[in-house]
Amino acid sequence: MSQLQLKDGSFREFTPGQSAAEIVKGIGMGLYKAACCVKINGEVCDLRTPVTEDCTFEVCTFDDPDGKKTFWHTASHVLAQAVKRLYPNAKLAIGPAIDSGFYYDFDVEKPFTAEELRKIEAEMKKIVKENAELEQFTLSPDEAISFLKEQDEPYKVELCEEHAGKGEPISFYRQGEFTDLCAGPHLMKTGVIKAFKLLSCTGAYWRGSEKNKMLSRVYAIAFPKASMLDEHLKQLEEAKMRDHNKLGRELEYFTTVDVVGLGLPILLPMGARVVQLLQRWVEDVEQSKGCLLTKTPLMAKREFYKISGHWDHYLDGMFILGDPYDETKECFALRPMTCPFQYQVYLNRARSYRDLPMRLVETSTLFRNEDSGEMHGLIRVRQFTISEGHYILRPDQLEEEFKGCLELAKYFLGTVGLLDDCTFRFSQWDPANPNNKYEGTKEQWEEAQRVMGNILDHLGLDYTIGIDEAAFYGPKLDIQYKNVYGKEDTLVTIQIDMLLAHRFGMYYTDTDGQKKLPYIIHRTSLGCYERTLAYMIEHFAGAMPLWIAPEQVRLIPIADRHLDYTYEVLHQLQAAGLRCEVDSRAEKVGYKIRQAVLEKVPYMITIGDNEVEQKTVAVRSRKNGDLGSMQLDDLLAKLKEEVDTKAK
Repeated sequence: MSQLQLKDGSFREFTPGQSAAEIVKGIGMGLYKAACCVKINGEVCDLRTPVTEDCTFEVCTFDDPDGKKTFWHTASHVLAQAVKRLYPNAKLAIGPAIDSGFYYDFDVEKPFTAEELRKIEAEMKKIVKENAELEQFTLSPDEAISFLKEQDEPYKVELCEEHAGKGEPISFYRQGEFTDLCAGPHLMKTGVIKAFKLLSCTGAYWRGSEKNKMLSRVYAIAFPKASMLDEHLKQLEEAKMRDHNKLGRELEYFTTVDVVGLGLPILLPMGARVVQLLQRWVEDVEQSKGCLLTKTPLMAKREFYKISGHWDHYLDGMFILGDPYDETKECFALRPMTCPFQYQVYLNRARSYRDLPMRLVETSTLFRNEDSGEMHGLIRVRQFTISEGHYILRPDQLEEEFKGCLELAKYFLGTVGLLDDCTFRFSQWDPANPNNKYEGTKEQWEEAQRVMGNILDHLGLDYTIGIDEAAFYGPKLDIQYKNVYGKEDTLVTIQIDMLLAHRFGMYYTDTDGQKKLPYIIHRTSLGCYERTLAYMIEHFAGAMPLWIAPEQVRLIPIADRHLDYTYEVLHQLQAAGLRCEVDSRAEKVGYKIRQAVLEKVPYMITIGDNEVEQKTVAVRSRKNGDLGSMQLDDLLAKLKEEVDTKAK
């Protein structure tokens, strides 16, 4: 008999060769019915997987992230099977689980209409009712390619051919008459998928490249209970109301123009003001923390990026000015990062241990050639502005400076209301494929990740580990955030760089007179301002707190005879540093107030005969309603306190 260690630390004996499913049944039938997959020694595996030796063993249900992915991946196969039944000529591309459900890409003559999606849903219900078993089998690479060609699935053939060179067996899953190229894991039967909804059909380029064919992508969601689907659909309706791509345009924070280009948003006065306020605040706080401001070029020569390594590792993500492959002619690239530019500040003269730590910061405009399919409002764009910094330091300063970077990021994120919904990921390299993306030796990576892991553990940070998520020059801590639809992106990153100092010859003279290489921390304080603005719009549903609201006070005179006093009040508010506007339109007061509420203005001041006579103001709060008549000095004190404390 062999032993497995369960999640709670207890041990259980099993017969080697038993499937994971049989082991879970032995633990309890209730758990088996809820099980989607298992983790064997930390690796996500199919319930069909035979367990052959002592191991750690964790059962994943729909409540677990890996369980959800397995559930949704299986649902994507049900979707693909339904499409092939109804549209036999449809060609299959990919159908992965994502953070907010799943999708499947199809090559069809035209995108599916709403009516066609309803027909596909009905066919999916039939497939679920059939409760077909999912069977895994493997073929040799040659057999797999031949099989997929017979099935007339060119996209699957392309994927299979890419893996054929490894010589490993190719995995397939079969359910009823439907077979798909897939590594799994999957549920045992289709009948477990009790409730689902096809949400939309959009266009998506094959592999995200505009050079490839446009496919039809069907987004969907699925749950083991109908009540869970109902709750999710309610949340989606709320998400639509908060979606920055909708709300940000309605409130005139930003717009996009086709002729300008995809991923190049234009910040309108409201959005530009918020970003300006954030930038000024971040720069002032950074200065108080001993940071040194820099301003560096937006582009550099090809040779510069070759020194940093970005030319070899990031060329496809850069905007190139000139022919990148013609070494006889000068070639430039817009910068996708700031680090090598800021290193030139350090290299401006010789440095000693007394100069360290050197905390260099910059409000940087960066350019990244993102795939068109990845563009989304302000969250993922091709030109963005970021609070970027690089701390150059001695090894003995690493933990304290890393802690300072983390505390600074948490302060900024907490103040703008986002911290409570953030998660932390320790992004590491993939030792199985180091030559594809990463520079440096195995020993260097293990040492850097050991040091960073010790720092994170010492700080007591609750984090997950992301394999193959590191930068090419070192591991990093990613602070993650999800938009209203559950799509996760990185908001802030703190990276330990163990390689680039050597590339640029960034030595310092130590206390012993010897030349030594420093550590470098790459970090952002508040991340990309455009992305942060998007998340703030969604978090606050457009109702920005007073301190950051682009318009803080709206003054509403009841009649023209009240205008003179209204402008007296306006000037006093502006002199106190408040952002105010006067609504002098020939409209009813009720209409003006409703408009101010719809435009999310924090405070409204109405001025009529009583206010003019008594030299007061009638105040209405967006949050608390009518506050009654107030002396202007009292109002100013109230607003000042709210701004100074950055109250949410």
